[in-house]
This record gives sequence, C-alpha cells and structure tokens, in this order.
Amino acid sequence: MTSHTLRNVVIVGGGTAGWMTAAALAKFLPPQQYHIQLVESDAIGTVGVGEATVPHIRFFNQVLGIDENEFMQKTNATYKLGIEFSHWGKRGDRYIHPFGIYGQARNDISFHHYWLKLQQSGDPHPIGDYSVGVVAAYAEKFAYPHRDTHSLFSKYSYAFHLDASLYASFLRDYSTTRGVTRVEGKIIRVEQHPDSGFIRAVELDSGAQLAGDLFIDCSGFRGLLISDTLKTDFEEWSHWLPCDRAIAVPSSKTREPLPYTKAIACTAGWQWRIPLQNRTGNGQVYSSHHISDDEVAHNLLHNLDGEPLANLHYLRFKAGRRVQSWNKNCVAIGLSSGFLEPLESTSIYLIQIAIMTLVECFPDAAMEETNRHEFNRTMANEYERIRDFLILHYHATQRDDSAFWNDCRTMIIPESLHYKMQLFREQGHVERYKQGMFLEPSWVAVYMGQGIIPTAYHPAVNALDIQHLRDYLHSLRNTIATGVNAMPSHTNSIQRYCNNPHSETTWPPAAMSLYGVFS
Repeated sequence: MTSHTLRNVVIVGGGTAGWMTAAALAKFLPPQQYHIQLVESDAIGTVGVGEATVPHIRFFNQVLGIDENEFMQKTNATYKLGIEFSHWGKRGDRYIHPFGIYGQARNDISFHHYWLKLQQSGDPHPIGDYSVGVVAAYAEKFAYPHRDTHSLFSKYSYAFHLDASLYASFLRDYSTTRGVTRVEGKIIRVEQHPDSGFIRAVELDSGAQLAGDLFIDCSGFRGLLISDTLKTDFEEWSHWLPCDRAIAVPSSKTREPLPYTKAIACTAGWQWRIPLQNRTGNGQVYSSHHISDDEVAHNLLHNLDGEPLANLHYLRFKAGRRVQSWNKNCVAIGLSSGFLEPLESTSIYLIQIAIMTLVECFPDAAMEETNRHEFNRTMANEYERIRDFLILHYHATQRDDSAFWNDCRTMIIPESLHYKMQLFREQGHVERYKQGMFLEPSWVAVYMGQGIIPTAYHPAVNALDIQHLRDYLHSLRNTIATGVNAMPSHTNSIQRYCNNPHSETTWPPAAMSLYGVFS
C-alpha cells in the first residue's frame, strides 16, 4: 500500500445504476484493499414497470459470473430479439430493428448493397426477410444462436425484457455477499474540501457521516453530487429530442409474451410495450408542447392490452448529458450523468459502459487528470452517437398529420447526423466506428425501415448477374425460413430455461416511479 492508494468508495443511490456499479466494483476490486459502501433510503420507493435491454447486458452478467437462467427467473425476464417500430416512417408502416446482421456479406461488400440492386429490379421482399432476428421475432420463436460462427444462425443476438427493480435486488444480494456495505439513510449534507472542492463526506439524517476518496453519484435525475454539489454543467438536447414527459403503467398479462419490444408512434410521441413473464410494462413518451397530460393518459389507458395494475405515474425530464460525467472525485453514472429517452433501450447500456470505463480508468487517490479526461471523452462519444441515432428515428419521417411530426421532419439536425444521412442516401454507406452501441446493421434497419433508400449501391455488386443474385437471395430466404420454422416457440424456450413459476400477477399498491424504464 502506498500513500496514493484509494481506499474508500461511496456510491450514492441504489436502483439499477447503484447496484450495477456496486456489483462490478465488488467483482473487480480486491476486497482487502477497497471498502465499498452504498447509501440508499427505503423511504424512497421504486417499483419496476418493465425494462427493455440490449445484448451488452449479457456480457455484463457474464463477467460477473451470473447464471443467465437464474437471473431471468428472478427478474421475470423474457427474451428480446429486437424492437418493432410502428407508424414511424409513415402511418401503417412497421419494421423491426433486430440484434444482428442482414444476410451475409460477399467480397467484403455489405449485404444491403446486394439487396438494393435486387430492389431496383422490382423484387418485393423487404430487407427484414434476410434477418434471422426479424423472421424469428415475427414467428414468436426463440433459440440461442449457433456456436458455429460460420452458420447464418450465429449472426444474430438477443437481450432481455426484465423487471429492473428485481434486477437491482438481485445485484444487491450479489454485492452484499461480496463485501459491499449497504447503508440506510437520506443524505442531508455534503462536505467538500475548502480549497480543492473535492467531496470529503456525506452526512445522513441519522447523523452518521460516510467519508470517501471516490464518490459515485447514482442519485438519478437530481444529481445530488454531480449537480447540486459540484454544479457540473448540463448540455441540453431538447431541441433535437423534443419529448419531455412520460406516463407509465403496468398491465395484466393477456397473452404469451412476444420476443420483441413494441415502440408505437403516436400523435405527439410514442408508446412502449415491454412483455415480461407475468405482466406488460406500458408507457407513453411525449412532447408537452404538442399534447396535454390528460389526453396522453386517456390514450394510454385505452391502448393497454390488459387491465392496469397501478395508478398512472407521471415524469418530467429533459434530454442531454453532463459536460463532465467525472468531475473532481465524483463520477456520475445513470440518470445523474445524462438522459436519452428509452426509444432504443439505452439506459442500462449507458450505465454499463460508464461502469466498465470507470473500471478501466480506475484512479488512485491522486485522481489523475488523464483518467478523468479519458472517461469523459468515452462517455461523450457514447452519448452523442446514441443521440444522433435517436434523432434519426424522429427526423426520418414522412408523417405530416400533426404539428409534432411536422416539427420533427423539418428540424435542423446535428451536422454529424446530417453527414451520416447524406452518406447513406448517396452511396448506401454507413459511417463506421469501432466503439459505440449502434453499428452498421442498426443504422441500416432504421434507414430502410423509415424510407431512406440509397440512390446507388456499391459498383462491385454488378459483378454478380441479376439471375445469380436472385437465386442467391432466394436461397438465403429459404435457409432463414426453414431454420426459424425449426426453432421452439418463445414461450417454450422460457418454460424450458427460465420460467418463474412464483411470479406475481398482481401489482403492489405502492407509490410507483419510472425506475424500471429510466434507471
């Protein structure tokens, strides 16, 4: 041990962000060297309303050594192959953004270039017919991807729909058995160093003080440390992501769960449906400048598949991020770091990438500037790339049936997104980057699904004559259809691997937050 060794880590706030952070630090930091405390209050109730995730969560659970079937049982989880977007490009449209590729690349040329050539020859098959994930989702099938990496059925992935409050409880047990100390209480004061401004300790309503070397702010929208104490600037993106409110409610299960999330575009926003083993999470994200709370509440209740299981819960927010997610000796993770609406299920991913980046850049007591800079650079890139992808959904629309969609269609978009869209429109190319959540197949899914079709394809595709190309794509469709037909149903896979026979079908009459969707 040297004098520069960081010893005491204090995590402020529980929920998904807090307990994911605690679990990872308990896994990666030697307990004989680090003392990890998490402070949260039972008086602040949180009840999950359903959460949709992306495949990265599987890696997070794997590195923690968590058994997937046990995790799914304890969180009432179902499998997720993608997200269905309805009425986004124009009313009546629908497409699935899958977790996986389309077709197979040939000669290092992405598959969608071959599909474009056939489309220009009048072929009627949508690009989704060449995605295992899309075909399986609509067939309500699920099977684990093949281990043979040469198989087309190894080229898709999956995530989960889960109850985020149960996931937090699951990770709480994981963390506390590995040495994390949970402290009950509300923070009433934060003590800072008079010269440096670094946080020294937090004081609880009980009078207890928790001193620390590193503080991790998982206090949600409030940003108790990063905002209230350190006054870290917030970069707002509401002019590009205009939805600023949400209403959520769980509903009873009326059918077997689908293996995909639904995102249904409405007059002034969109509605989600997230199927769990025992119920459905529902909500509507909307712009208060274009529609009233009462009208949204009425529409949401009349569009539920089952009976509501709780009162409606209302939430206000604004899109954007902290200019510095790591300021002084405080790292913001989760909603305290920034907020991007749940359109593409990015909330838990942003928590995860912040945690793993913190682990990679973990400091000693000196808090070197290089660590903070690299963490903030990484998180800025993640937020901005996701921001552009979400804006694309709103901007790439032909809808003109409401003021909301007119505003989205005609808004001035970030230059970074404008460049990406022009590159695809003109040449069918997707801007590539090695790090980031949404890679080429995701951009292709939304571009094509919402009517942005390139005017040209890669010239190398012309080396394949049109009949050969037709035969090749016909063979791909048949291979996918045959393989999906042989898969078990989504329900049968749940029953075989992770069914929770004790899941409750009723909802407790507690005060509900949007913890399960936005944490």
